[in-house]
Formats: sequence, structure tokens, C-alpha cells
Amino acid sequence: MKRPKLKKASKRMTCHKRYKIQKKVREHHRKLRKEAKKRGHKKPRKDPGVPNSAPFKEALLREAELRKQRLEELQQQQKLDRQKELEKKRKLETNPDVKPSNVEPMEKELGLCKTENKAKSGKQNSKKLYCQELKKVIEASDVVLEVLDARDPLGCRCHQVEEAIVQSGQKKLVLILNKSDLVPKENLESWLNYLKKELPTVVFRASTKLKDKGKITKRVKAKKNAAPFRSEVCFGKESLWKLLGGFQETCGKPIQVGVIGFPNVGKSSIINSLKQEQMCNVGVSMGLTRSMQVVPLDKQITIIDSPSFIVSPLNSSSALALRSPASIEVLKPMEAASAILSQADARQVVLKYTVPGYRNSLEFFTMLAQRRGMHQKGGIPNVEGAAKLLWSEWTGASLAYYCHPPTSWTPPPYFNESIVVDMKRGFNLEELEKNNAQSIKAIKGPHLANSILFQSSGLTNGVIEEKDIHEELPKWKEEKEDDKDRDQEIAEVDEKSSDMFTAEETGEVLPEESTEGRQSTRPFVLDKMIEEDDAYDFSTDYV
Repeated sequence: MKRPKLKKASKRMTCHKRYKIQKKVREHHRKLRKEAKKRGHKKPRKDPGVPNSAPFKEALLREAELRKQRLEELQQQQKLDRQKELEKKRKLETNPDVKPSNVEPMEKELGLCKTENKAKSGKQNSKKLYCQELKKVIEASDVVLEVLDARDPLGCRCHQVEEAIVQSGQKKLVLILNKSDLVPKENLESWLNYLKKELPTVVFRASTKLKDKGKITKRVKAKKNAAPFRSEVCFGKESLWKLLGGFQETCGKPIQVGVIGFPNVGKSSIINSLKQEQMCNVGVSMGLTRSMQVVPLDKQITIIDSPSFIVSPLNSSSALALRSPASIEVLKPMEAASAILSQADARQVVLKYTVPGYRNSLEFFTMLAQRRGMHQKGGIPNVEGAAKLLWSEWTGASLAYYCHPPTSWTPPPYFNESIVVDMKRGFNLEELEKNNAQSIKAIKGPHLANSILFQSSGLTNGVIEEKDIHEELPKWKEEKEDDKDRDQEIAEVDEKSSDMFTAEETGEVLPEESTEGRQSTRPFVLDKMIEEDDAYDFSTDYV
């Protein structure tokens, strides 16, 4: 027999009861407030910070900020290490030592072993590894593609590497003008006419948004008249395919193509564009590719990705800032950004960043920080943050700037007419010229007025030999030594100041300090503070 359905108890109550409950709740809260008032509610005291009257305030604040930055960098590094370990574990779980059959024989030929890669990754000096991997790529390649940033093609060329390729013999060198959509068309044509006198040159624009290998993406029905996304469009792919295919036919055997260049020129992006899927890791940070990677394009052509060139410390400061394979957090952003700013046209920089005219780099970074709303505690403009912002934009793939090619063409000393003819032999240059003209016509570059003129520092020196690489201290150790020196200077100043003040208390007469145009009887510590920081306001002289 079924049980009868029971009705739920109603929550309705009389108004008299409801008002009575509300009154009791109010009385209870009032009682609690009264007791808290008697006890005295203690608020947590706020840190007042360093008072303005304290000596060496700026030095103390700088030291505190440096400690904070070092702690953040350490935490960031630990986070990255944890992520890498997790990725390695996931790869081992998903692919337990199994590789595709077509890649295994190629890796055996090139001498790529997992144990070697693991042993190399454990070493501390990565620059020597870069040199070793780069030599391997050059030795294994029949054709070497040197990728250049179209915004500064001359600054992306390394004469040490080019000379090594020429001396090795029986290897072809081809130049790739990548990021060609970030320079005006007139400038791109002039650079193409300049570079093709020396070597076969391909105009290229790599696509940055590709499907990841192994991931299943949902297909979305596109509209008939819808234009493709800007970053998905790739230009120059067909011309490069035809160039390599034609050379392979003349050789009559399978060829291997090595891709080399400085950091952030788009080596891995070009390989992904040719393969039409994300085979190599790409990103904003410099130096992501740390070892050679073999990618078969088809049965006859195999392409090899390589780590970036090692920049020699003998280069100019602007070349080091734009070409060094280091992250923005490690290097000093103020020095790097100031070097870049000194090479750029000041009038066009003012128009691009919409700031007033500036006299020096510090004034520009201050105005840029105010313009972008980058402030520190107390409303102080974050000058270092503004420098990082400018540096990241100039090394990234979004800012449009350009350089003028040299007025007269002079071949490098390691090139002569016979070598130039030999490098062009086997390529269909007429077809390449037609394809380049079509690519330039299809690329929608920026207007000349919207891009910034940049003064190139010329060819960039690189390091190939491992013996030329010197062991360098880690950045945190260098900063620690700098902090020790600074602490020692402050201690010396404190000793001198204490001697001065003790002399005043005992009534001894201090010798006057003679300077040009100013005679003062202030103690040494106050003059030192004025020289270091003009922020201190001394309204009276101390005798």
C-alpha cells in the first residue's frame, strides 16, 4: 500500500513573531558593538615606511626594490622549472619512447640520441651547447636558410657564420626576409634589390596562428565572403617551396635544409608555416629553441631547426639589446631600451607613443610611464617598467620600424664574384623574382608615416668557436657583488659622517671644503647626499 504524500511544513509566521525576532537580533548586535567599544577595537598598524628626514633614503629604497625583484625572479624561475618537469612527465606518459618511423633513420644519421640530449641539457653553460648544435646543423645541411628580420636585415646577418658556410664548400646559402609585413613596401623592395646582388633572397611572412600537433580542433563553418585572420595568412611559402624543390631536382637526391639566424627572427615560425602545423615551439621570449630539431617536409626535403646565434659582447649596445638570446627580466632594461632609443628617429618615436618631446631617455620613459598609467607606490612613474615595455615591443613582432639599405653595394671580404655565382647556381632565379614580386604586392605593409626610422648598427658579430665563450657569473651573483660594494660605500660614508658630527660635538674646528664657485662648511655626508640625489631639500646650511 502506498504511503500518502506528506505536505512540507509551512515557513509562514505571524507578523508579531517576525517583528519580535528582528528586534532581538538588533538588540544582540547592539550589545556586541557596545562590548567591542569597551574592549577597544585595535586596527593593524600600517607600515609608515622610511621617513623623508632619514639619510640615504633613496639608497635604502633601491636596495629593498632590488631584493624584491630578485625574490620575484627566483620564484618565477622555480615556477618555470616545475612546469618543465611536469611537461617531461606528461610526454613520457603519453609517448613512452616511441617515435615515428620516418624520423628515426634521419636522427640516426645525424647522431641524435636521447641520452646525449639529456646529458647536454644538464650542463650549465648553454652557450657552448648552442655552438655545438649550430655546427651540427651547418654540417648536416645541403642548403642553409639564414633568416633575417626585414626591419633590420643587415643587423641580422652574422659574417662569422656566413664565412664558415662559404669555407665549408658545396653548401648553398639563401636569405629569408621574414616579418616583411612590418616594413613599408618601398623599403622592402630596396632591401630585396640590395640583397639579391649577393645571394638568393626570398620575401616571407610567417603565419603565427596554426593548429598544434596532436590536438583535435573543432571545425567552424566560415562565411563565404569572410576574410582570413591576419596572423593566419602566410606569404612567400610557395616561392620557397618551388626554390627548394627546383634545387632538389637539379641535385637528383634528397636534400636537408638548415634554418639559422639570431633570436626572434622567426626560424621556427617559418618551419611551422611550411609544414602548416605547429611542429616547433614558438613564443615571445628569446632563445626557445635550444637544440636541433628534424622536421620532414616531404620524402625528398628535410628541414632542420637550430638554436640561435650567440651574440659577441663586442657588439654595440643596441645590437646586444635586439639580438641577445636572454629574457627581458634578466638583463638591465634601462640600458637596453636607452640604446634602442638612441638609434631611433626621435620625431617619429614621439608620434608613435604620443608623448611630448624629450631631451634624454630617462625623460622619455617617465612620460611614457605616465601616459600608460604605470605607477609605483606613492604615484612615482615606473620608469623601469616603461623601459621593459619599449624593449619588448622592439624585439617582438608587432612594432613597425625600418632601416635604409647602404647607398653602394660592397661585397664582404669572404665573398667574391666566383662564390656569388656558385651560390646562385642550381636555383631558378627568374621564377623566384616573379614570386617575390607577387608576395610584395599581396603583403599589406604599414605606411611610411606610421613606421619609425631606425639607424642600423651594421653586421652583428657572433661567436662560433666554443673557446671564445668565457664563463660568466650568474646575474644574481653579479647583483650580490654590486650590493656588497654599495654597502661598503655606505658604511664608509657613515664612518666619515660620524667622525664629522663627533668633531662638532667636541668643539673641534673642521677644515672648509674648497670648490669652484662655491664655498661651504657643510659636513661631508650632506654634500655626498646632494651629489647622489637632488631630491633632498636643504633649506639651511650646517656650520
